[in-house]
Amino acid sequence: MSFTAEIWQKNAALFETIRTMPFNQELADGTLSQERFRHYMIQDAHYLIAFGRALAVAAAKADNTDEIVQFANGAHTAIIVERSLHADFMEQFNVSPATFAATPLSPATHHYSSYLIATAWSASYPVALAALLPCFWIYAEIGRDILARAAKNNPYDSWISTYAGEEFHAAVRGVIATVDRVASVASAETRRDMHIAYTHAAKLEWMFWDSAYRLEQWPV
Repeated sequence: MSFTAEIWQKNAALFETIRTMPFNQELADGTLSQERFRHYMIQDAHYLIAFGRALAVAAAKADNTDEIVQFANGAHTAIIVERSLHADFMEQFNVSPATFAATPLSPATHHYSSYLIATAWSASYPVALAALLPCFWIYAEIGRDILARAAKNNPYDSWISTYAGEEFHAAVRGVIATVDRVASVASAETRRDMHIAYTHAAKLEWMFWDSAYRLEQWPV
């Protein structure tokens, strides 16, 4: 069994919890409220800036040129390409640049963003990749799962098609292959730390979607 197959199997129950949570159930059947999706999109746009920074740090730590390019391109995609998807929704939901800038990171977004950046800077290259992997892999699997059961004329079709699409999945397969490569030459201690980092980030994926569903704000 590959390292990533092992890590996926270990976290299968957590993925099922994410797959069946109210946000994703309602996104699939097209009943998710615009208020909740608007909250999600604003927070996701904030998050992607941090995700791009973490990918750029991972690129700087890469031990070969192919992976420098892989994660530098990933940072570019997070900041530029996916931002165009957000821009369409921001316009649709009347979120001006000023409104976006004035909206603070929610507690969950702040936690997840801080975790990825701190891990990218302070942990080893393999552990940093393991922390970044859930955002790629879980989104890809959720995208395809939702596509398979999505209601017709779903108002969130463009989001679904982005994460269910082959272009995104090809990138995800590349990241999975890189994680397997670094894990194959890592020490047992490093592989243990990779498991811990992946599971923590996967839990933060759940927290991120749940916080959007609850329209989370800072309590004080």
